[in-house]
Amino acid sequence: MEKEFENVSIPTILYKKIEEKIKGSETKSVASYATKVLRESLSKEELTEEELSKEDEEKVKERLKALGYLD
Repeated sequence: MEKEFENVSIPTILYKKIEEKIKGSETKSVASYATKVLRESLSKEELTEEELSKEDEEKVKERLKALGYLD
């Protein structure tokens, strides 16, 4: 299966900062670094979206109180 890619433009100054940051690291390109950072960011965002709503959190607390785990 062939990988599909799209181009994304970033400011030159940011590109140069990333180049400096990855010098001597395992990351071989700015594109690889950007892909890694974006994946991590999206992953964190997905975890945040899975957090309990306030209503659900209150239900859990009430249940824990009923079971004697909370005062």
